[in-house]
Amino acid sequence: MMKVSLTVLFQCLFFITYAQQNLVHYVHPLIGTEKMGHTFPGATVPFGSVQLSPDSDTLSYELNGKYNGAVYKYCAGYKYEDKTIVGFSHTHFSGTGHSDLGDFLIMPTQGALQLNPGVASDPKSGYRSAFSHANEVAEAGYYKVKLDDHNILAEMTASSRVGFHQYTFPKSDQSHVILDLTHGIYNYDDKVVWTYVRVVNDTLITGYRQTNGWARTRTVYFALSFSKPFRSYGQKNLDKAQVYKGFWRKFDQTKNFPEIAGKRIRMYFDFDTQEGEKVQLKMALSPVSQENALANMQSEIPHWNFDQTKIKAQADWNRELNKIQIDASETDKVNFYTSLYHTFINPTMYMDANGQYKGLDQGVHSATGFTNYTTFSLWDTYRALHPFFNLIQPARANDMVQSMLMHYDQSALKMLPIWSHYANDNWCMSGYHSVSVLADAIVKGTFKGDAQKALDACIATSNHRSYEGIGEYIDKGYVPAASNGTSVSNTLEYSYDDWCIAQLAKKLNRQDVYDTYRKRSQNWQNVFDKSICFMRPRLADGSFKQEFDVYKTDGQGFIEGNSWNFSFFVPQDPAALIQYMGGPKKFATRLDTLFSMHLPDEFFAETEDITREGIIGGYIHGNEPAHHIAYLYNWTDQPWKTQERVRMILNKQYKSTPDGLGGNDDCGQMSAWYMFSSMGFYPVAPGSDEYSLGSPSVKSARLNLESGQTFTIEALNQGDRNVYVQKVLLNGQPLTKPVITHSDIMKGGKLTFYMSAKPTRK
Repeated sequence: MMKVSLTVLFQCLFFITYAQQNLVHYVHPLIGTEKMGHTFPGATVPFGSVQLSPDSDTLSYELNGKYNGAVYKYCAGYKYEDKTIVGFSHTHFSGTGHSDLGDFLIMPTQGALQLNPGVASDPKSGYRSAFSHANEVAEAGYYKVKLDDHNILAEMTASSRVGFHQYTFPKSDQSHVILDLTHGIYNYDDKVVWTYVRVVNDTLITGYRQTNGWARTRTVYFALSFSKPFRSYGQKNLDKAQVYKGFWRKFDQTKNFPEIAGKRIRMYFDFDTQEGEKVQLKMALSPVSQENALANMQSEIPHWNFDQTKIKAQADWNRELNKIQIDASETDKVNFYTSLYHTFINPTMYMDANGQYKGLDQGVHSATGFTNYTTFSLWDTYRALHPFFNLIQPARANDMVQSMLMHYDQSALKMLPIWSHYANDNWCMSGYHSVSVLADAIVKGTFKGDAQKALDACIATSNHRSYEGIGEYIDKGYVPAASNGTSVSNTLEYSYDDWCIAQLAKKLNRQDVYDTYRKRSQNWQNVFDKSICFMRPRLADGSFKQEFDVYKTDGQGFIEGNSWNFSFFVPQDPAALIQYMGGPKKFATRLDTLFSMHLPDEFFAETEDITREGIIGGYIHGNEPAHHIAYLYNWTDQPWKTQERVRMILNKQYKSTPDGLGGNDDCGQMSAWYMFSSMGFYPVAPGSDEYSLGSPSVKSARLNLESGQTFTIEALNQGDRNVYVQKVLLNGQPLTKPVITHSDIMKGGKLTFYMSAKPTRK
């Protein structure tokens, strides 16, 4: 009897309950590729393992033995400002502020064979090519560009685990396909640990590559198939001279040799092509084996019909995009559906078609009854992306929580993920925000697994004393400044996470755990300096650090933010924070100051990821710690200012242009903020089932929920000037507070905003 996963059943039920619209054409993947967005323009499917996209330069992470700051621009491999493309690799992060990946770069060329990428100032010095944006098309699930120097049209699409290339060549007896196995993002000479390639026949090669980067033990297997036989092939080994060379030197391994191994390998495949001839390639990936990679290819794209694969990829996207249908201006639809597209890229599926994946213990595991995911950028995404999944993708959200628990089981440290990808935790950023994701999913009824086990995993993670000041945090109630460069933000984030554990314990009737973590959640008070009303680093003896600047980011005890922004980071208890800051009126005035001040450039000069475009006054939207701040007016007697600020942020920080994001999209967090806020509500404190109301920018939105229910949002008298809310009705009944619950939405119904150009001051 065939077994069908719950995810598939949910998707099938969802598909038949509403009339789909053609929404793919509103997705513009080039948005965020210029300046600081760090998105990629290439082809992927929703939550797919393959992200087949152009890379536009090959800067090294290292320069003269130190970090090369210029490489930061290439976190996604592609920068819109560039004029050349070096090739098309199969794995990319979307919107991150650090990077890895860029596996298995393919570049079609013709003319004299060149096996070095060359330099951007002289593209003909290597295999790279000049290109023009006028000859570039980026769509959901499809990418096309003309490679001017080689007169080759490059097209690509994808399935979940396979990248499909189609190259239209000119007439030539010197047509080549380069496979660069040294290439990577955030690359350096010793990043590739080992590469193995096996030429199975004249249309199929398989192999693997192990790298030591952001993920320090990462192995990716591949199978590469050509639509026509190559005439000849060869390789160049760029390995440094070794003392021991073995006896493989008996062979000439540079030409037509079927088994290649080394650290730095570039291969080429030669063809004769006719004018306009299409040469196609399929590259399948696996975390487990070459055999699984080939099986993935045979399972997902067994044919050579490029258009059929493209149509399916875009149909997959259209199905996901139709989970929310809106009425808005054409520009707002582009921003909305591109944001929705970006929220559905990460996390990425991490398992083969047969369910196998590699775990943190480096062993092979099988995902039974769930889809295994990786790419958890949790410091960013716990805030809005994962809560968004609990609303719009609950079946996937359930599987993501299960994936985190498998991570915990396989972890030698017995910790939930901090920032995980490809059977590794790279330990980037602070907090232990998996507990927020788990608590939010369980409190909202999304997770269907063992909630008690989830709580135990949260407790164990929060008590791992050797990790980033947790021991001192437990003993003192704060992380001392001398112990950690981000002592204040760590204290604040641990306090919030502890509140999440308390909410989860309360849900599961674990009173002793609730009492412990409710108390720990108040530790934010220990880094609040009442004499200046700011969060401030505290020394081990209990005194506050004297050398302190509330405007600076670097060296002040915070990560990606200053005290002005982090002093509002008590999402679990805004009412208490308001009292600490002198009451509602003084608090609102302080918020006004944040949004209206001028922050001189010198105070964010040390940060890589923030420019003037990502800042409104002193409010830094381009970094996540401030994402809830605009909604805090709802806890004062001036909620109309939340409405005003939210609409201002939507207008200033999101545009339908390549430079349309004011900061890194961070695996969809920036886009998830847009999704919630444009519909009129936001999860200020994930772990609660409440959303705080704002000011919707759409005229209406229909949420086609996986349960089959429909929730509709409408904004009457909507307009650019009408940003204020006169009243809100839920199913015809007036709301007395600016709050709606998750259960209200999941039941189905209607939320009606009455909009005005004047604030309602009551």
